[in-house]
Formats: sequence, structure tokens, C-alpha cells
Amino acid sequence: MSSTERRLTEPVGREESPQAGAEAGGGIGGAAQETLEDYTLRFAPRSYRRWTPMVVATTAMGGIAYLADFSIGAGIGLSHGTGNALTAILVAAVVIFVTGFPLAYYGARYNIDLDLITRGSGFGYYGSVLTSVIFASFTFIFFALEGSIMAQGLKLGLGLPLWLGYLISTFMVIPLVVYGMKALSKLQVWTTPVWLLLMVGPLVYLVVTEPGTVDRWLSYAGTGGRGGVNTASVLLGSGVCLSLIAQIGEQIDYLRFMPPRTDANRRAWWTAVVVAGPGWVVLGALKQAIGVFLAVYVLASVGPAAAAEPIQQFKAAFDAMMPSWLVVPLAVALVVISQIKINVTNAYSGSLAWTNSFTRLTGRYPGRMVFVLLNLAFALTLMEADMFSFLNRVLSFYSNCAIAWVVTVATDIMVNKYLLKLSPHAPEFRRGMLYAVNPVGTVAFVAASGLSIAVYFHALGDTLQPYSPVAAALIAFVLTPLMAVLTKGRYYLRRSTDGIGEPLLDADGNPSATLYQCHVCRQEFERPDVAACRTHDAVVCSLCLSTDRVGDHVLPASVG
Repeated sequence: MSSTERRLTEPVGREESPQAGAEAGGGIGGAAQETLEDYTLRFAPRSYRRWTPMVVATTAMGGIAYLADFSIGAGIGLSHGTGNALTAILVAAVVIFVTGFPLAYYGARYNIDLDLITRGSGFGYYGSVLTSVIFASFTFIFFALEGSIMAQGLKLGLGLPLWLGYLISTFMVIPLVVYGMKALSKLQVWTTPVWLLLMVGPLVYLVVTEPGTVDRWLSYAGTGGRGGVNTASVLLGSGVCLSLIAQIGEQIDYLRFMPPRTDANRRAWWTAVVVAGPGWVVLGALKQAIGVFLAVYVLASVGPAAAAEPIQQFKAAFDAMMPSWLVVPLAVALVVISQIKINVTNAYSGSLAWTNSFTRLTGRYPGRMVFVLLNLAFALTLMEADMFSFLNRVLSFYSNCAIAWVVTVATDIMVNKYLLKLSPHAPEFRRGMLYAVNPVGTVAFVAASGLSIAVYFHALGDTLQPYSPVAAALIAFVLTPLMAVLTKGRYYLRRSTDGIGEPLLDADGNPSATLYQCHVCRQEFERPDVAACRTHDAVVCSLCLSTDRVGDHVLPASVG
């Protein structure tokens, strides 16, 4: 080992505090010291990950308290009938679970978010900017959807005009999302029991006291009145549900704070990863099915347009079980709690995605709060444009891009890493270690999303149009390993070593907790978050590498 390597592998020696680890700035490109703890662009250090697996899981599950599932399920059920809707929901849930599992595992095991996973899983350092924008779009689309639902509740309960409800639902999340994981974990843990009681209580009451509602639900044939299960209707419904496939990114934004997996916590660790990772779709599918049930229940009294609104669904459900003076307040309370729980996550995750993209493209790091406001501005614009009225069309189109991305990354992990062994097993995200663009994931994603969108817009005929989500999944699944084989995996790593002698992982396979001081920003970071400097006998953290606009500190391409 050289003298340089010996110096680089010596730990700095003082334990990192959450504040020290929080988005160190002051580096190249004017990256300011980030005062909010969110680890926007980097690995989440062990010194910060003090929560138990169950606390992390509960926080992550709190993020799926949204009511959009009820609207999505209702929209599919009203259009295609209960049989087609339930089949579509089941098909989508299976796809989401299978593709979400490897992503959740990687995020929890290696403590990085989905963008960082994507970089090293077929896209390259700049290639994953494409998918960051796709994910950011997911967060503001669903923020707008939830904000619209809350505005409907405020209009019913307080008589507020929709435009004012949109503003309230947007700005009320800012104080909560500013403070990152610490505030979000407390919010989600304490509000989840209340949310569950308000959601499950009226449903159980209706099924027990009015069993005929179940028969009406199961026999509902949809607006066309044809009944039965047919492939086209199932695929059209699945396409809408599969727009939620990108939700795994928000789950990973929490799962990356999982503690190291050890023999002592192995069972709890795996339970948390499965339940809060791909397992989110189990609750999501149940909510969609309940949405169909409640829409059928209220259809006769409110009409098909309002039957898809969760506030109308739960108002009718509460009305069946309690005094009239309690109905509207409880329905509004459910809507407000649900909206806050999910939209703090949407605003938080969206800001991370925008920040990642902007910093890589410009070399500047203005801080996450700028992109919180940007994401909220996009969401507010969609709300004022009445996105709720054409919800299914927006989600059906968006799902093509989301499916192509998630299936590409999941396939790279499952097939290219573990079966073909052409993709590096340990994830890599640091600048200098990755090629700018990896054709494996980039080509697979662009081809899958582009062709599936063409199918969706009837470019290949009306018969194939319902198959656009299938096309996105199959093309991504086939092209990802094919491109890896054709390129022989040569475009994954630009270098085989980061210039530091100590391994990235410890003896248990967890990211090493050894501390190093970045010579640019003078902050301390754990081993996976640093690399040797090109021009100094020292190390540089990943954020300072990202903001190095002239490349003085970025290691050159090398095979050894």
C-alpha cells in the first residue's frame, strides 16, 4: 500500500453528528452549508441512522396514506365494472411488488435513494437525470391530486372555494417538509393510528350492517353495462394503477435510513424492508378496491362525477354510522390528515429529485428548499388547471415512463447484477467512478418509454392501445440484459478503484462507517461517500465532486 493510500485509510477519529453530516457545502461551485438534514445528494451515514427498523417502516408506510387510491379505484370501477377493476388492481399490484423488491433492498442495504441506485444500475452519472425528472414529475402530479382532494373536502366542510383550498393545501406542508426525516418520522408515527381508524371504521360498519352493499359492489358492471372480465379493460385499468409504480422511490427515501443489518436485527430488518418497501402496494391495492366499493355505494345519491371524490365517499360512509353533525367534520379530518401525510412526502421526495438533477447538470447546489418551492409551484399549477377532472388520462400516459424506468433498474439489479454478473454488485454513485451515460439502462428506458407512449397514442392501431403498459414493461425487461450483453458491461464503471485502500463495505456487508475529512469543505463523511482527489493527497466528498465545475478533483478514467 502506498503512503497516499495509508493516509487516506486512516480514520479522522471523531464521531459525526447529524449536523456535521447534513449536506456539507462550502465546496466547489458555491455549494452552501445545508442546515436542513436530508442527505439530499449522498449516502445516508450510519451515525445519523439511529432509528429502529420498525420506526423507519412506520414512517415510510405513513407516506402512503393518500386518498388518491380511492379515486383511482373508483375511476376504474365506474368505467369498467368491479370485476375488471379488481383484476386490474391485482395485476398492477403483482408487477409493482416484484419490481419494487430489489429496489427497496438496495436502498435499505446500501443507504442510498433511488436516483443514486439508478446511476449505478445502467444509467450512468448524467444518464439518470432523465429518471430524476420522471420521479419529480410523479411527486408533483400526486401532490396536485391529493391537494385537489383536500380542496374538495374544505369546500364541503368549510365552504371554501376550490382555488383557496388549493393554496391552503399547498402552503400548509412547507413548515413540515423543511425539517427532513426527523420531523417527518414524528408526523407519520403519531398520525397513522388516527388515519387507520377513520379509514377502516366506516367500511367495516357498512359491510356488517348492510351486507347487500357487497353484492351490489361485486355485480357492478360499469358505465358500459357489459359486465364480465375482458383483457382490454383489465389492461387499461392496470395502466392507471401502474402509474403508482414510482411510489417505491418515496418509500426508499425513508428506507435509506434503515440501520445496518446484523444477526441481531435480521428478522426485524427484513420485515421492515418488505412491508415498507414493495409491501406498500398491498395497502394501496386494498384502498383502490375500497374506492370501487364506496363509489358504487354512493353512485345513486351523488352521480358518477362526484362518486370518484373521496370526500363524498367517506361522507356517505360516516353518515351511515353516526350523528349527522359529526359526519362532515370527520370526513374533512380524514381528508386533511391524509393529505398532510402524503404531501409532505411528495414535497420532500420531489425536492430531492430536482436537487439531484440541477446539481449534476450545473455544478451548483442552491439548497433543497429552492426545489421544495419549485415542486409546489408545479403542483399548484396542475390543481388550478383542474387536473382531477382528467385524472385517469394523466396517470395512464405517465405510467408508460414510470414503468419503463422502474423495470429497467429492477432488471439490472436482478438479472445483470445477480444472474449475468455484468453489472457491479455494489452500487456506485460517485462522480468519476461512473461513465457520464451508460447505454444499458438509457437505451432500454428510452426505447421502452418511447414505444409504449406511441402505442398509448394509437400509433400502432386501436387494438394495441390498451397494451402500452405491457409494452413498457416487456421492452425494458428484454432490452436491459440485452444491452448489457452487447456492451459486455464495460460502461458501468469508469474506474475500478476510488483510490482509497479500505473496502466500501465492512465484514457484515454493510457500508463502512470509517470517517474521512473532505479537504474541500472540511466536513467528515463515512467511507462510501468519499473518493481520492485527483490533484491532492486527500479525499473529496461526493457533493464537492458534484459541484466541481472544472473537474480538478475528479479522478481520471482508469482500469486499475
